[in-house]
Amino acid sequence: MQFQNPLFLLLLLIIPVFYWYFTRKHSASAISYPDIKILSEVFSVNNTRNNTLLYLRLAVLTLLIFAFARPQKGIVTNESSTKGIDIMLCVDTSGTMQALDFQPKNRMQVAKETAKEFIKARKHDRIGIVVFAGLSFTQCPLTIDHDALYDFMDKVEVGMTQVDRTAIGNALLTSVGRLKDSPGKSKIIVLLSDGRNNAGEVDPITAAKAAQSVDIKIYTVGIGVPGKALFPYQHPVLGLQYGYLPEELDENMMRQIADITGGKYFRAKTYGGFRDIFKQIDKLEKTEIKESQYTEYGELFYWFIFPALLLLLAEILLARTVYRKIP
Repeated sequence: MQFQNPLFLLLLLIIPVFYWYFTRKHSASAISYPDIKILSEVFSVNNTRNNTLLYLRLAVLTLLIFAFARPQKGIVTNESSTKGIDIMLCVDTSGTMQALDFQPKNRMQVAKETAKEFIKARKHDRIGIVVFAGLSFTQCPLTIDHDALYDFMDKVEVGMTQVDRTAIGNALLTSVGRLKDSPGKSKIIVLLSDGRNNAGEVDPITAAKAAQSVDIKIYTVGIGVPGKALFPYQHPVLGLQYGYLPEELDENMMRQIADITGGKYFRAKTYGGFRDIFKQIDKLEKTEIKESQYTEYGELFYWFIFPALLLLLAEILLARTVYRKIP
């Protein structure tokens, strides 16, 4: 609470002066009287009358002084404006994403879980999803509706493009097409893949240069432990079997893509490492949030005016009725 006219509070200093003046006046005008019961009662009533009316007047004066000082209560309002980042998650759905590097989960399951954690942390950003294998398509366009994003990410599965190759260049070009005309403060692609480009009409380096030409940064994440990885496959006679898949990740290509666009290359070798990669990207790409604070003051003087008027009315009524002075 604050007072708009605090100098009026100095008038409170006159309250003790008024009290001293009126009590002295009444005591100075007192007369001696015999110790007769009826006269004692009369003077006792007069003293009660004078004190009650005096206290009421002083209370009225005190409340009016506070009212004239204009007490105010501040209501704080926060306003925030954001300049979000437009992000396209480009997810490899080729068959090798079933490799069990992160046992008991496979590459696809871990990629989806960590991507959803990343989405949750980017509440001010528009995010979309592109999936690819031999073909690429937009699973979810750029949106701020993160609940919808979770649903679309849950539906990402190995083999959903029905062409089991790895067209990284085409996937990047699809992502660039979704981002190039977006109004975001900055635009990034996060490429998640465990393989090398072996399909599609567009070379990944050409796609990276196309992204760089429209100020799109690409972060590349290579998935999988170095060397061979345990891989499940369906035998026509024996059913589900396990073998070892040789490493196919083209780290040199992934690093070049990131370097061309000003991004960064990461290698996800463990579940915890995968989560840390997304945390690093989150720190590197900060959304601009501006907060402004406003204080709006509401008047409180009426909390003093109304009681003062009621006490003044009470003083007038008492002075003309119960405490009426008979000449």
